[in-house]
Amino acid sequence: MVTIHVNGQDKTGQISDWRIRNSVQGLKLTCYFPSGKSYSRPLSECEITPTEVMEDVLLVKQNGSAFSSVHKAVVYGNKQAVVQYSPGAKCYVMKADNIRLVNKAEFKKTDVFRYFLSVAGARQGEAQASSEKDATIAGNIVRQLDALPSNPEVVLNAYCAGVSLSREPADHLLYPFGVNESQLKAVASVFSSQVSVIEGPPGTGKTQTILNILANIVLRNETVAILSNNNTAVVNVYEKLEKAGLGYLVAKLGNSQNRKDFFSDQPRIPSDKALPAPSREEIEGQIERLKAFLRARNELAKLQAEIDELKIERKRLVQWRQDNLESPQRSSDTGMLEKYRLSRQKTADLMAYLTLLNDKPVTLRNRVELWWNFRIGRTKPFKTLDKRNAIIQALQLHYYEVALQEKEDDLASCQEVLDSGGFEELLADVTTSSMAFLKASLQRRAWPEDSFDSKNYRLNMDAFMRRYPIVGSSTHSIINSLGDGTVLDYAIIDEASQQDIVPGILALGCARNLVIVGDRKQLPPIFSEVAIPSPDDRYDCETRSILDSCLQVFGEAVPVTLLKEHYRCHPRIIQFCNQQFYNGELIPMTKDAGEHALQMIVTAKGNHARRYKNQRELDSLLHVLDQGQSTQWDESANRGFIAPYKAQVGLSNEYLPASFVKDTTHKFQGRECDEIIFSTVLDKKASNRDKLSFVDDPHLINVAVSRAKKRFTLVTGEDVFVGANGPVAALIRYIEYYANEAEQIHRSPVVSAFDLLYSEYDQSLVTLQSRLRSRDSQFKSEQIVSQILRECLSLPPNRSITFHTQIALNQLVSLGNDKLTASERGFMKGRSRCDFVLYYKVGKKPVAVIEVDGGDHDKPQQKKWDALKNSILEKGGLPLLRLKTVESHIEEKIADFISEVIRTEAGFETI
Repeated sequence: MVTIHVNGQDKTGQISDWRIRNSVQGLKLTCYFPSGKSYSRPLSECEITPTEVMEDVLLVKQNGSAFSSVHKAVVYGNKQAVVQYSPGAKCYVMKADNIRLVNKAEFKKTDVFRYFLSVAGARQGEAQASSEKDATIAGNIVRQLDALPSNPEVVLNAYCAGVSLSREPADHLLYPFGVNESQLKAVASVFSSQVSVIEGPPGTGKTQTILNILANIVLRNETVAILSNNNTAVVNVYEKLEKAGLGYLVAKLGNSQNRKDFFSDQPRIPSDKALPAPSREEIEGQIERLKAFLRARNELAKLQAEIDELKIERKRLVQWRQDNLESPQRSSDTGMLEKYRLSRQKTADLMAYLTLLNDKPVTLRNRVELWWNFRIGRTKPFKTLDKRNAIIQALQLHYYEVALQEKEDDLASCQEVLDSGGFEELLADVTTSSMAFLKASLQRRAWPEDSFDSKNYRLNMDAFMRRYPIVGSSTHSIINSLGDGTVLDYAIIDEASQQDIVPGILALGCARNLVIVGDRKQLPPIFSEVAIPSPDDRYDCETRSILDSCLQVFGEAVPVTLLKEHYRCHPRIIQFCNQQFYNGELIPMTKDAGEHALQMIVTAKGNHARRYKNQRELDSLLHVLDQGQSTQWDESANRGFIAPYKAQVGLSNEYLPASFVKDTTHKFQGRECDEIIFSTVLDKKASNRDKLSFVDDPHLINVAVSRAKKRFTLVTGEDVFVGANGPVAALIRYIEYYANEAEQIHRSPVVSAFDLLYSEYDQSLVTLQSRLRSRDSQFKSEQIVSQILRECLSLPPNRSITFHTQIALNQLVSLGNDKLTASERGFMKGRSRCDFVLYYKVGKKPVAVIEVDGGDHDKPQQKKWDALKNSILEKGGLPLLRLKTVESHIEEKIADFISEVIRTEAGFETI
């Protein structure tokens, strides 16, 4: 309730209304009576209750963007406010309903913000000695940081405090630029939290996701800035919006030249009448139906990837059988397998059962178990060890045939669901309907009629932002673009993995909500060292991008969405990045039609690198091109040459055709070509630790490989990277495993893992062993080693390695190895298996063996067999660790062995 006292007398009951106004004589209160009469008195003689006095606050118009600093504001009766912007200045009377007054925050006084100022200042000092352009940019950043208002609503306040606010989840989201399952989740996450992170690996529709976010922000009558550390990413968004007829919503600001260009040719609001659009309810109904189909489409893509992998493993198994079995077509009673109609799981279970049965005679109990579990009544095929081994070998092939049939049946069912439901038509309808609704809504909007130019637009930012709800800028120019004190509803930082914290935080200082879009697995910024200690490692400007910093600062409080569907690269190319960097989470949506997508050129031994150039790698490449050894090179194709060093790129200009796009890996981020050649430059002599770590960096290799859409060629030296066991070594193993050019790639004398088969086989072994009675076997020791291995291989340095159990020796070392003796080959054809085999996850190459030796290993015959196995593994180049069941310190021995294995080097044939 409001009360009015004039000269100490209560006038509340006598008056019908009151108003404060500014006059020549100063502030006056006018009271109105029911009779229509009024009288005025100096406000200083009156008392209005309630009255709230606020000093040193921020003022913004309701639903406005421009905040102003206010010296003093007095709010009378929650109706009117008297505002004074600076001491002794004129007072302004405003309606309280038209403004918001906000108390200033304290984040600019924190150690974290002071650290950012110090870093910006130090970089300014360094830039002044560099170039005029760098000095201007650095000076602008310092000025913009100083100019940031202490607004409690901006993300920068939350960032310095390490607390992100939750938001009410948004309803009625639309997708006018198309959508997939990951993007549905990503767009929704933006409106559920003050800070949200979208991780966009190469080719996963990052720009499409941003466009849908922009559309929904505009539909909510809110404002947004789209920012990046360079103009390329922002221009991509501009182009897509213009193509959709929405370019008029964007103010292309940034540096002074960009602003000048924009205001000299401002886009016009379309005058065409909007076409009829479906209701929001109709579109939401379409989206709900679409969600199930999007899941089905992803499942179909996953199935196709699994089928492709199964076919490759089956092809390798068939080749192994031809190379290692004397009569593979008669090695088992295949008709028996067809008779029992074993599923994929039952096939793996039977393999495990026969493996554990080993050379023991078939007992009555075994007969019962074979009948009960597999409906096998005739045990004659299992009578001898040789027959059991033959059956296991046939079961392996049967596994792939059954698994492929099951997957292909599932694929057909999935495709039928999509076709029968009209998935493609429904997706097109959702896109078209959403765009029509967006344009119709914009057509009905009341647009400001103000005229803006490069000098006056900041004076009326509220109207400007109503006219241009989307602002584009580089990160380091955003405060200059908006003017001091302007706060938008959202800021979207694209390519945030390449964005420095300073100036990245400028975006956080001008928006209430933040969307960070980037990919931690791609190249970070090149950090400038200023030797100023950070008050908190999470904010360290010399080691963290703005993406990495925000993830560390906010932790699990912010939603992180990975865009999984990949649309750019040939499946065989992106699957390397998927396996090596993305933990298999990506879903290739492109198709593999049997193209030769991978190639590797290994130079002859020698020291060929000079001053970050390698002439031999270019010579080897040209030799392949000239001799036609590179299948289906297309001179008209869009081709790129990438190297980690500028010197190699410069050298390539002298030798490679002008049609090649040539640049360093860092400069190629964000670009793509149909065909990419990547030159690693280093030779073994030149690969000291620092150089090796620069080239063999996972971010750099991820970028290099994922630039190729149709074909990727690696040009590298022999033995240079293998010992480091980094991403280049993994890439070499991957190409060696999957490439079709067998004459160009040396095959080592070991057999790559049949990983899909072994994984299911491992599970069957574990299940079966858990049912064994202690008197039947001493499997406890192997179970202990399995657990130690799982723990050891989960550690970061060892994550490139996995293991399988009970692998036949002849499926580990090739019988074609000419170093083997006749007795060793005979032994391999018999009963011998390896307890634990360590494999590289990428490339599926075996690297070592661990054997668990019980008491029987002291017997003469077993010692003889162990000696044979030791010799075979040594000739196959596979290190061996033998553990006795009576030993102690098993964990340390396994850890040391794996560390040593990872340092083991291997070689490749030269070209």
